[in-house]
Amino acid sequence: MPPSLVPARATAHANIALAKYWGKSDIAHNLPAVPSISLTLEELVTETEVCFEPGRKHDELLLDGRRATAAETQRANELLDRVRNAAGIEHRATVTSTNHFPTAAGLASSAAGFAALAAAAIRAAGQELDSSELSALARRSSASAARSVFGGFVELAAGAPGEDGLAAKPIAPRKHWDLRLVLALTAAGPKSVGSTEAMERSRTTSPFYDAWVASAPRWCDAVKQAIHDRDLEMLGTAMEQSTLSFHCCAITSQPSTLYWTPATVAALQTVSKLRAKGVPVWSTMDAGPHVKALCEAEDAIRIRHALTQTPGVLQVLVATPGPGVEVSS
Repeated sequence: MPPSLVPARATAHANIALAKYWGKSDIAHNLPAVPSISLTLEELVTETEVCFEPGRKHDELLLDGRRATAAETQRANELLDRVRNAAGIEHRATVTSTNHFPTAAGLASSAAGFAALAAAAIRAAGQELDSSELSALARRSSASAARSVFGGFVELAAGAPGEDGLAAKPIAPRKHWDLRLVLALTAAGPKSVGSTEAMERSRTTSPFYDAWVASAPRWCDAVKQAIHDRDLEMLGTAMEQSTLSFHCCAITSQPSTLYWTPATVAALQTVSKLRAKGVPVWSTMDAGPHVKALCEAEDAIRIRHALTQTPGVLQVLVATPGPGVEVSS
């Protein structure tokens, strides 16, 4: 193996959007139609190793101990091709990736996965990118992956059609605010409709999509100001509006994309009832059935207990603000 080509391993963490990303302005360049802000989470970890091998005829992707599907492999191939083009090499790669949390279930596994893949592939190809360039590379495969390159609170702007270099940027470090996300898992297995397909259904068929695109920047601005001020009520209120609005687009698409289960509704009601009793907690969801409750660190145990007791909830995790991507050779 040429000395510049060495196996590389990267660790990345999923992020959960506080101001939601939903919809693309340019599918070919994978550009978001709205701005978003997220929190990277310590406990939701993906580990990925990449090795470019002279003589190998095809890329091979092992995901969570199994051979990846054709669709999963294709998305990885496309990122690896961009790395190969930048490095001026043709070698195919062996990729081994492990998510230490449920895959394709609405917990941002693709964000952590593609951030880790981008970082490991660049290092394995003997290249160096700064964080912004790495974020832009990861974004081409998963817009949310652009945010997982960084730790703490992270912003990704909306993208203008044809814009290749769009990258996320950190807006506050992980220690800026000692928040917790309490994750209530309400279903097992992967979600029924992938995010990209569901976004396109929303864009092309939901009567509320244009209103969502027009309103999302206002909620994003509110979330950003709330993070700056450490104002949980302001943050939680804007976050819930953002969450319910994008799900409204999904639900009113044709065909409808309804990720919610009875346990989803029960968990949302648990959060609302806790807040009515004076507990400062607000809910958010991604494109999936699971409910995440945002709170101060001191309230996490009480909220975890309440969600554990909620009918239909399968598992409850508590996540803390996490770091950005890390690479080793």
